[in-house]
Amino acid sequence: MATSNGEKSLIVSFGEMLIDFVPTVSGVSLAEAPGFIKAPGGAPANVAIAVSRLGGRAAFVGKLGDDEFGHMLAGILKQNGVSAEGINFDTGARTALAFVTLRSDGEREFMFYRNPSADMLLRPDELNLDLIKSAKVFHYGSISLIVEPCRSAHLKAMEVAKEAGALLSYDPNLRLPLWPSKEEAKKQILSIWDKAEVIKVSDEELMFLTGSDNVDDETALSLWHSNLKLLLVTLGEKGCNYYTKSFRGSVDPFHVNAVDTTGAGDSYVGALLCNIVDDRSVVEDEARLIEVLRFANACGAITTTKKGAIPALPTESEVQSLLNGN
Repeated sequence: MATSNGEKSLIVSFGEMLIDFVPTVSGVSLAEAPGFIKAPGGAPANVAIAVSRLGGRAAFVGKLGDDEFGHMLAGILKQNGVSAEGINFDTGARTALAFVTLRSDGEREFMFYRNPSADMLLRPDELNLDLIKSAKVFHYGSISLIVEPCRSAHLKAMEVAKEAGALLSYDPNLRLPLWPSKEEAKKQILSIWDKAEVIKVSDEELMFLTGSDNVDDETALSLWHSNLKLLLVTLGEKGCNYYTKSFRGSVDPFHVNAVDTTGAGDSYVGALLCNIVDDRSVVEDEARLIEVLRFANACGAITTTKKGAIPALPTESEVQSLLNGN
């Protein structure tokens, strides 16, 4: 995974990093929770840490509050080997918080504190353009598209990364409670759709974006566009489906004792990006792509076996032992 000079290629993640407050007991509503544990999160930040845990080189670009939580999150990135050169601190706004509970029916319930939070206030002129230009892969979600000025910062960062030759990777990571309406969410998520070369959606996101009740090939391929090199549909405990210009197929899951699915998709994306950052031809070779997606499925599976996203992100040796059936 190293380049010729031994230095690994850089994967830059753009977007939000926040603190999830998770109840000390599971299966209760937020109102019934007796107390909460703070868990760092935010999909793009999780992806950056997933990359670093697997031995890749990662940086995070975003804005945090100039407060205790913001500095704690920047510290967590650094402890996990992720470059924090792309982080700005806002003195006028707080770091975003989310209260997340796993209801007894297994569904997650979110309540967000963003009014506005620091991540929403990142301006285009605050971007570390040198860092973005040095990315081999530039990864992002859709939460950064919800409001200005962050939306403009997102579009500028994407454009700069693309001009510098980065592969654009998109995981919409739909969080409906944050959007003004379902219609606006769909419109904005699709507004940058045709720019991305690698897109990963969950089965639920596929149904939301297409308006279909099916998660079949026809539905997935309705989202295909000419710039796309790889479209992935993750199916939770059923593995994933993949689509390229030349072939399509599915990769079986790993069966584990799932405790908390938070971060599983981010772990999967981090694993994928680590394995294609230095060799994009992987997406043109079905046998190699399947190996990479088995590795990504294993990463996602391991992440569900522990509570919280970041503490559960696996190292390469943990993934290998699952792959080898140990």
